[in-house]
Amino acid sequence: MAAQGSLIAWRAVFAALGVLMVGTLVYTCATDGSPFRPELLTPWMVATLVDFYVNVIAISAWVIYKEASWVSSAVWVVLLFCFGSAATCAYIVMKLFEVTPAGPSQDPLDLLFIRQGNLSQRKCSYVIIGRIIFSILGIFMAAVVTYTVITDGLPFRKELLTPWMAATLIDFYINIFAISVWVAHKESSWISTTIWIVLLICFGSITTCGYIVLQLLQVSYQDPIYHVLLNSHSKYGIATTL
Repeated sequence: MAAQGSLIAWRAVFAALGVLMVGTLVYTCATDGSPFRPELLTPWMVATLVDFYVNVIAISAWVIYKEASWVSSAVWVVLLFCFGSAATCAYIVMKLFEVTPAGPSQDPLDLLFIRQGNLSQRKCSYVIIGRIIFSILGIFMAAVVTYTVITDGLPFRKELLTPWMAATLIDFYINIFAISVWVAHKESSWISTTIWIVLLICFGSITTCGYIVLQLLQVSYQDPIYHVLLNSHSKYGIATTL
């Protein structure tokens, strides 16, 4: 009963966030026109978009892992890049409807994060590639933010908050929320969870990349890939059932 209640709650949360994002996009298009205008590309808008798409890459990596075929993976990645957090929420809700907890004590998020099938045969063969890619992305994002601060000043200025910047920030933070759910599931204490979520809110994809690299450094090449996605209690509980 507890697992089923949690499952319904998560479906409702992400469905509501997806509707919010779609509504935001429709409203902003109606009131401020198309986003494809060169005058919107201020230095901080560019930095925000880079930040946004680095997080999309992180979410896309999980989608590619989850999907059974490259065709479906490619379709969802394109949707993520085109529609942002609206696609993120749609994908998560779809996967939550596929989740069937084996018992009342099983956490639905365990089943959401992992891929269906024989988990023990899916090793971390791409650990070193992941470490390199997300290290580069994190350093790149830090350089973008530093350069933008030096050349355009701090972002906390009223004139920067245009309608499309506001829509982009909503899009950005819905994805941050999705990543934060994973972080909260991974961490063993509320203190570490709170610290990481605050860092995600403040530093965006720099923190995302740092956290992913940290998790990849804690697994060996022989570990199943789901060790990166689940907390210690969950992953060893799953391992005993394989």
